[in-house]
Amino acid sequence: MNRDAVLNFSPSGIYCPAGDFYIDPWRPVERALITHGHADHARKGHKYYLSTDIAAPVLKHRLGHITLETLRYSEIRQIGSARVSFHPAGHVPGSAQIRIKVGGEAWVISGDYKLEDDGLSTAFDPVSCHSFVTECTFGLPVFRWQSQAQVFQEINKWWANNAANGIVSVVGAYGLGKAQRLLCGLDLSIGKVLTHGAIEGTNRVMRAQGIVLPETEQITPETDRKGNGSTLILAPPSALQSTWERRFGDTSNAFASGWMGLRGVRRRRSVDRGFVISDHADWDGLNAAISATGAENIYVTHGYTDVFSKWLSSKGYHSEVVPSRFTGTSVDDEEVE
Repeated sequence: MNRDAVLNFSPSGIYCPAGDFYIDPWRPVERALITHGHADHARKGHKYYLSTDIAAPVLKHRLGHITLETLRYSEIRQIGSARVSFHPAGHVPGSAQIRIKVGGEAWVISGDYKLEDDGLSTAFDPVSCHSFVTECTFGLPVFRWQSQAQVFQEINKWWANNAANGIVSVVGAYGLGKAQRLLCGLDLSIGKVLTHGAIEGTNRVMRAQGIVLPETEQITPETDRKGNGSTLILAPPSALQSTWERRFGDTSNAFASGWMGLRGVRRRRSVDRGFVISDHADWDGLNAAISATGAENIYVTHGYTDVFSKWLSSKGYHSEVVPSRFTGTSVDDEEVE
């Protein structure tokens, strides 16, 4: 990429020379624009941060004391000779695509995104541009999602069956976005929901900023670990099959992730159930989002980059792979989804 481009892809991350800032940099920089709060996008050590107002409370919760300014969706900020705005990505609450316009050329950095409206995050809104930097975490044709309503029906049926047999249901879910999305889809007439502290901390932050979430109870050392047969527990994936889970007696566990669409991953995780639900776009969603931007130049990152870039080139786009410190393709990464 030439030095006069709106964006350059540097060892520290995506850089905008016209505004002298980075987008989701993975090394400490002076000015960082952040798409959302997951650890592969929001890192400690930057001097100044800029995010959406909705994402800000979680960023502060996760990163501690930071110098952070915010923008509302679609609000424009002039930074140097670059005009910057944040637009809904539909990934998690407050997540954003970042549009950067310099002169007559517009670029959009997608961050992570999904097209299905989950009822919790601000729904994805396509943004027109000349060049689009897209994730492709699930950039293979094998990844095609069922509707959220169908998956919730499966989860609630599994929970109800466990409850009828006095078995505690334990669901592994990423702590920012996925856990709250699942919580909003659970049938609470079946039983109560207990949460691991790592998830409840984020729940508290979101409730404090006015995001409505169903009632939950955090698990503490004083929590009764027996006699909870109708209970569903939301916990980080790392808690599944651990000593922590076994303390609840007779349990059935599940992992809620797009990675459950791969049979080999299900076997490797050795969970009782795998529910295929992702906060990322599937194959069809990626292609639909790219088409909606009207962009001619597509830069792919975070995922199956080589395969997806070749596919886009075959469809007539100018496509290149953007090197990244984070691949976005590891099921063992607590933050990729």
